[in-house]
Amino acid sequence: MVGHAQQVVLYWYRMQNLDRDSSPVRRSIEILALIVAGETVFFLPFVLPRVFRPTLLDVFHLTNLELGIAFSVYGVVAMLAYFPGGPLADRFSARKLMAFALVATSIGGLVMASIPSFPALKVLYGFWGVTTILLLWAPLIRATREWGGTRLPGRAFGILDGGRGLVAAAIGSGAVVLFAFFMPDEVQSATPDQRANALRQVILLFSGITFAAAVFVWFALPQRSESSHVVRNRFEPKGVSRVLRMPTVWLQAIVVVCAYVGYKGLDDVSLYAHDVLNFDEVQAARVGTLSMWVRPFAAISAGLLADRFGVARMTMLSLLVFAIGSGVIAAGAFRPGLTVFFFATLIATSAAVFALRGLYYAMMEEGRVPFGDTGSAVGIVSVVGYTPDIFMGPLMGILLDRWPGELGHQYVFAVLAFSALVGLMASIIFWRVVRRPI
Repeated sequence: MVGHAQQVVLYWYRMQNLDRDSSPVRRSIEILALIVAGETVFFLPFVLPRVFRPTLLDVFHLTNLELGIAFSVYGVVAMLAYFPGGPLADRFSARKLMAFALVATSIGGLVMASIPSFPALKVLYGFWGVTTILLLWAPLIRATREWGGTRLPGRAFGILDGGRGLVAAAIGSGAVVLFAFFMPDEVQSATPDQRANALRQVILLFSGITFAAAVFVWFALPQRSESSHVVRNRFEPKGVSRVLRMPTVWLQAIVVVCAYVGYKGLDDVSLYAHDVLNFDEVQAARVGTLSMWVRPFAAISAGLLADRFGVARMTMLSLLVFAIGSGVIAAGAFRPGLTVFFFATLIATSAAVFALRGLYYAMMEEGRVPFGDTGSAVGIVSVVGYTPDIFMGPLMGILLDRWPGELGHQYVFAVLAFSALVGLMASIIFWRVVRRPI
């Protein structure tokens, strides 16, 4: 018992003084590796359909519902993987888990480049559920929390998600340029083969970048020896039970659910521009990248402000803006001639959604989750919080296929507005709970 207590004290001391243990250059390289790994692993399963949704549906001969079902397969596998991924992250080094996850994900991209059938695509998304979540997600969150320590949780997660957004925006924009290069000047006249070839080049680009990220992570992240881990957690049922009894963990999970509904809903942006504003495929893809460029500024700013004004306060503000922005789109306020108003609303809504992504894991510090239970807490929050991976894809597919045109898109954003209001109520309760004295 005494030895365990000593370990806990030493671990706490290490977290408090983490910035003193490594040089600024070393720490910068480590957070950069986490940023690159945390975003590139999702290029193939999610960034691709977000930016190139109209073309992907056409080339793979999919309905919106079928694409949603593929996302749902991913979500089911991910839900099963979140919880065991937490204890796995508490036992093994982030370097090994994340590098292997990236290599495996990139191999999946080679399969996707062959334009597989719908059944094969479902299997592929299930495979990605294992590589991106079981092997990478919890190690990423734990390593980021350790990097920030107890004093700068908001900054750590803000930098992580903001950096991820910058990586996604830069590479996504480059992918649009590549896509346009392989398309004819008159985009609307492109043949099916031309569309398929252009999309295939983007898939191969994403696969190559994901593999390169694995190499970078392997050399950039430190090799932790067994003795260098002050606390090398075993999977302890008591730790899980302790986390399950914390109301702040469950409130955090609700906030994550609602924020993630918004994130998944932004997948509709490029298709909205195509269907409602009459943009061509290249223009619609550019709209899809616009929200990505908002992400780094929103997430980093939210993280810095959270360290000054409190994570809970910034979470409440972000959810309020998210509710208003999605409500405006749901009201059907846009026509082809109102593109400036549309872009302004899209930027505000995207800023709120991505601010939340930079905040919701920083809530652990205000919610008083012990460092040693980070992996288990991440597993529990993720199991609940990322359920939209299961239901949002099919739900959006049903709404968009049953009510084609603007009405279906309005229904999608109405779901987002409702979710934002629920999250706002949960964040208010969280704020009241954490204000109580210990």
